[in-house]
Amino acid sequence: MAKNVTNSGQYVKRQTLMTSVVIALMVGFFSGMVFGVYKSGSGLPAGAPGGVNPNAGRAGMLARLEERVRANPRDVEAWVQIGHINFDNQQHAAAIEAYEKALAIEPRNAPVLTDLGIMYRRNGEPKEAIRRFDQAIAVDPKLENAHFNKGIVLRYDLKDREGAIKAWEELLKVNPLAMAPNGQSVDQLLTEFKAQP
Repeated sequence: MAKNVTNSGQYVKRQTLMTSVVIALMVGFFSGMVFGVYKSGSGLPAGAPGGVNPNAGRAGMLARLEERVRANPRDVEAWVQIGHINFDNQQHAAAIEAYEKALAIEPRNAPVLTDLGIMYRRNGEPKEAIRRFDQAIAVDPKLENAHFNKGIVLRYDLKDREGAIKAWEELLKVNPLAMAPNGQSVDQLLTEFKAQP
């Protein structure tokens, strides 16, 4: 008889146990969030007054990379990274210079040729952009980004309708399911473009 009383008094109901586990997990989650905000500074969004400035990290990284290329002007990876940082910072001329230096050392880098083409476009030099996209495609005919951007420059900058159609058709040969950066399928984009007068 005493045995039954002891058993019923020592066991916790399953529902009570599950509720306790869920509460403990929630407390842990919210504690982690509060600690994360505390550790990251003021809790303000990046770029807000008193918040984390994302460009501060880039500036430091850029300075370190520039030191690397001063010490070793043939450091292709450092030149590429300098180009990428300037690309992200909308510093077109500086990105072009860095990518050109990387390509002088390693000329068959199709992704860098493509990024260089994008920078030439943004710098107001669409014909040079096309030349760089064509070089990228010659190195890597399956590089979707080069085909897509070539079509963009032909359509919007050089007003070459047939050239843009051809560039995007070439892209669809590489990947029939290719997507534009906005999430629209290139196939749909091309169909809509061909339907325009």
